[in-house]
Amino acid sequence: MSTVTVTVAGGLLLGLPVAFNVAFGALAATFDYPDILRRPTHEVLARFREGGTKLLLWWWAFALTAAALAPLAVIVALALDDAGDTLRIVGATVGALAALVQLLGLIRWPFLVPYLARVDADPQSSPTRREAIDVVFQSFNRYLGVAVGEHLGYLLTGAWTILVGISLTQTTLAPSWLGIPAIVIGTVLVLCSLEFVGPAERHGWKLAATLTPITYIAWSAWLIATGIALLV
Repeated sequence: MSTVTVTVAGGLLLGLPVAFNVAFGALAATFDYPDILRRPTHEVLARFREGGTKLLLWWWAFALTAAALAPLAVIVALALDDAGDTLRIVGATVGALAALVQLLGLIRWPFLVPYLARVDADPQSSPTRREAIDVVFQSFNRYLGVAVGEHLGYLLTGAWTILVGISLTQTTLAPSWLGIPAIVIGTVLVLCSLEFVGPAERHGWKLAATLTPITYIAWSAWLIATGIALLV
């Protein structure tokens, strides 16, 4: 594989976690995300309106960091060309799907939620219409947020991480030991995807809720370490 491809892969592995955590940190600081999602709909939409255009752009940027996983998965698969072909093809496909479902989960915030927030604030909106806004907002949270963005997102991101980890144990482009934390982190992400599955559907599985932020920090650190290894 060309040096350029390996360098691009290393650069993307460094850049994606930085961009992801900057956007997430900005949303946490300005919007109390993700804790805000546990508040009543009217309060969430009011906070969203208070954030203005700046908050809207942060949500858009955060969604783009999810989309960036797709080219990253493809470039990493191309860079690790001495690993198995089938493994790399499946890994690139799973990574692209992980990017797609997380993008679909997040893209509602810069495009759907602003409309709901405006209607909710309209003094001419009837109580019935505000109730409809609540149902729509919570329905999209459950469907696109929890089911598509989180459940499928964590599941596919975890699977991609495991596949890349296995590839790293077979390549000479980076230390093989980097594959071990990837397999562990990916497995925990798959576990975290079960937070609202089955009997935990209503209130969530507390263990998964606790592990998710810790695991994503570990995932970011692993991406950065792998990026540095490829660049060096």
